[in-house]
Formats: sequence, C-alpha cells, structure tokens
Amino acid sequence: MRATVGDRIRVHGRAVGMADHLGEVVEIRGTDDDQLLVIRYDDGHEGVLSPGADCEILHQG
Repeated sequence: MRATVGDRIRVHGRAVGMADHLGEVVEIRGTDDDQLLVIRYDDGHEGVLSPGADCEILHQG
C-alpha cells in the first residue's frame, strides 16, 4: 500500500458507529518500504500516520 502526495486517505472507525476519518496526504516521510504519511484531515487537524489494515488509500487519477 503506497501513497503519493495528493492522495486521499480514509481511516475506518474502530468500533461500530464510529465515523471514518478522511484526509489528504500532504507529505511522505520514511522509506518506500516503511512510509509515514503526514495527513491533513478534513476537520483541519494534521497527524502522522503509519497506514495499516484500517486504512484505505484513494489514489488520485
């Protein structure tokens, strides 16, 4: 699962009824094998994310 700057990301809620978090990849840190993504979420906050099974990368195309 590789992301590029500008891709959208969806982090699924951890429990039934929890909303998904949506955001945009604004920076990539680390290596190709171990990416850390800087995400600007739609609610305005930013965070660093190591994508896992609860994430979905929506490639811009």
